[in-house]
Amino acid sequence: MITDNLDLYPNKYQKWNATRVGPHKDIVGGWAAAAREHGLAFGVSVHASHAWTWYEAAQKADKNGPLAGVPYDGKLTAADGKGQWWDGLDPQELYAQNHSLSQPGGDHLKKWDWQDGASVPSKAYAEKFYKRTMALIENYDPALVYFDDSVLPLWPVSDVGLRIAANLYNRSIKKNGRLEAVLTGKGLNAEQRKCMVWDIERGQSHAIEPLPWQTDTCIGGWHYDRRVYENDRYKSAKTVIHTLADVVSKNGNLMLSVPVRGNGTIDEKERAIVEAIGAWMQVNGEAIYGTRPWTVFGEGAATESAASNTAGNFNEGKGKPFTAEDIRFTKKGTTLYAILLGWPDGGKTLVKSLAGKGKVSSVKLLGHEGELVFHQSDRGLEVELPAQAPGKEAFALKIEGAVV
Repeated sequence: MITDNLDLYPNKYQKWNATRVGPHKDIVGGWAAAAREHGLAFGVSVHASHAWTWYEAAQKADKNGPLAGVPYDGKLTAADGKGQWWDGLDPQELYAQNHSLSQPGGDHLKKWDWQDGASVPSKAYAEKFYKRTMALIENYDPALVYFDDSVLPLWPVSDVGLRIAANLYNRSIKKNGRLEAVLTGKGLNAEQRKCMVWDIERGQSHAIEPLPWQTDTCIGGWHYDRRVYENDRYKSAKTVIHTLADVVSKNGNLMLSVPVRGNGTIDEKERAIVEAIGAWMQVNGEAIYGTRPWTVFGEGAATESAASNTAGNFNEGKGKPFTAEDIRFTKKGTTLYAILLGWPDGGKTLVKSLAGKGKVSSVKLLGHEGELVFHQSDRGLEVELPAQAPGKEAFALKIEGAVV
């Protein structure tokens, strides 16, 4: 990972890295080894391109108080480090603030495209970013590279993002005989989505997308925040599971972040959430893994109020809360899964989308032994549920027959 301008791996192109300051460890190498030991795909995230503008606050100063007008540390030099803990390191290599400030005001999101008055990075900054990122890719061979950028890093003022993408894809083809690497970007148009995976930060699409896409979200803040822990503001397992079902039903992937404490561990509340999600997946995973969207993604009141993706990122939580009437659909081969986002009252559920869809031959409930009694009519598929719900949060009907 490259977090702003502190690289979390040994890197000859950036002295400010986690092997020289902070933990004095190869953080990326540790995660890569752990992922591969457990048979998991390994991915990295890169956030450094915008440090040029994100760190501009370091050039400023307090407006009030005893330190009003005293500059922050954005203009410090290597010479200023004599006798300091960072002696021998150049703050400009970290902050990169020997440049004019971006113009004030305007649309912050446009600055992700280096528009609206954003200070444009120098060629040297762009080339260094390229070398640092390629060192990450070449040393750890990630299957996924997440860019926290609009389209590609430093696009459209530099071609380094395109060069990184080409190298990543060519490496994957050479190694695997076909393209298996995944590269994500934000704000992609229809053509760009053909060669990258569209990422919606903390948000979802409101429809089935023709090409795979991804949402990235977090159970808390993007960085560990003790206040979130103390005030019980984590996303619940229920919220995550409902988001997962909704995203997958629309041809999407959920990338979930669990923020770690400074010592690399997660707290007991986070662990309980992760374990609850794992327990649900243990029972219902076949309705998620390896599935594809059906003809419609779902039904219910929350479906009609789904937040439009025209607003871009950060639209999660803006629709109606899910209820037992909300259903999300996935399919695998000739099997249809109807994921109920709550346990219905009265011991029955009606899947309205199956009205006139062909003859259903069997209905099962994942986590429950045996087949369920059902009746198909022009109203839909009515299913009698067992007296006891097999778990919590969401419940997957496994439907066979001429419905896909």
